[in-house]
Amino acid sequence: MTRLVKDEDRLREECGVFGVFGHPDAAAITALGLHALQHRGQEAAGIVSFDGKHFFAERRLGLVSDNFTKPNVLKELTGSSAIGHVRYSTMGETILRNVQPLFADLAGGGFAIAHNGNLTNALTLRDELVNTGSIFQSTSDTETIMQLVALSRRDSTMSRVIDALFQIEGAYALTILTNKKLIGARDPLGIRPLVLGELDGHYILTSETCALDIIGADFIREIENGEIVVITEEGLESIKPFPYQNARPCIFEYIYFARPDSIVGGKSIYQYRKSLGYNLAEENPVDADIVIPVPDSGVPAAVGYAEASGIPFELGIIRNHYVGRTFIEPQQSIRSFSVKLKHNINRILVKNKRVVLIDDSIVRGTTSIKIVQMVREAGASEVHMRIGAPPIKYPDYYGIDTPNRDQLLASTHSLEEMRDYIGADTLGFLSVDGLYKAMGHVNGRDSSSPAFTDHCFTGDYPTLLRDWYSNENKRQLSLLSE
Repeated sequence: MTRLVKDEDRLREECGVFGVFGHPDAAAITALGLHALQHRGQEAAGIVSFDGKHFFAERRLGLVSDNFTKPNVLKELTGSSAIGHVRYSTMGETILRNVQPLFADLAGGGFAIAHNGNLTNALTLRDELVNTGSIFQSTSDTETIMQLVALSRRDSTMSRVIDALFQIEGAYALTILTNKKLIGARDPLGIRPLVLGELDGHYILTSETCALDIIGADFIREIENGEIVVITEEGLESIKPFPYQNARPCIFEYIYFARPDSIVGGKSIYQYRKSLGYNLAEENPVDADIVIPVPDSGVPAAVGYAEASGIPFELGIIRNHYVGRTFIEPQQSIRSFSVKLKHNINRILVKNKRVVLIDDSIVRGTTSIKIVQMVREAGASEVHMRIGAPPIKYPDYYGIDTPNRDQLLASTHSLEEMRDYIGADTLGFLSVDGLYKAMGHVNGRDSSSPAFTDHCFTGDYPTLLRDWYSNENKRQLSLLSE
């Protein structure tokens, strides 16, 4: 009997959203946009379109390319407006009823919603809604938003959406499609990303600029933290209903999640990650012969480390790109080969060399153990591990699937214990101040007003965690373990 096994030692992307209004090829454009966002979630994808009279939905488990490149599928998604979603589940099981966009007929007409992020009071709200008669069809926290909109007594769709948003806490970037509008909304801290583009005079909403590039759209601007944009046939309206707060975007978008060719704050993610490597080299120098990235996420930081240190950069580890985030293991006896399915050492470059391995993070440490061991077995005389981010000591509750704190290696081990655990000669992390300096903050982190959501490193959670710590509901989110 075969078994589906996941790589459990990497951070999991959250989700990606896409929306287009008024374009005759709306569904095809959305499918292309989702393809560019595939790195943000590989478990499922969905598209909802609207032709002026009817909504059409296709939601599938698996990759965009496996489901939405077939002409017969896109043919069913008629209409000039559409929203789409790619998913990695941080809330709810991987089953078809949880695949987004979600859709319902509400009092004001059809309502489709796609959500990137995680609500930190979803279960508290859900319990209240169920106790007052609401019926849920999914275990996704996104449905909580839809239920709040449906129950609002306000007199217009937009005022009902705003009413719902004032009741939720946590991180979200939303695209919503109604009979007359495409709506985009970003949480008051701007934790999750959302950008605005334009194609042939038609507005686009999406998680990253790389999705605009694939369809030839122009980037207009980032949606601001706490901003709601409403796109209709009359144009675009910006609404800012929340009290002003300083933005705190998720630092992991810069370190790990966003595609290297995406642009944030006028600078490419690749440039940010190179800067992480520069600062890492300054803070953690080592005498070595070659710098090798752990592909693919460690590559930009390794380039920066090599340039700053003067140590030659080499592709000493080759990644097999035909192995996805999951793979089939037919029997127990070959389970130990999981890392080798994805990575192989370029032995001729490594033998008798002092190697600096660059990666973006250490989560549980199990993959790092295997990578270090593979490099040693290939003949390296020394193996030095350098991480282009601070140690991950705290779990995330905003849309990133991190282990519980007692499973995070940096939370339970000292630096020396971590080094010994993974088997490296030395181990070094980028400091929190070094991280901020790489992001352009020359004085490092301002503890009184941090510029990013960086709780995984600092424990400074920017919002209430009501589902975890409130007096009324002290249980962990049980759905996270499903």
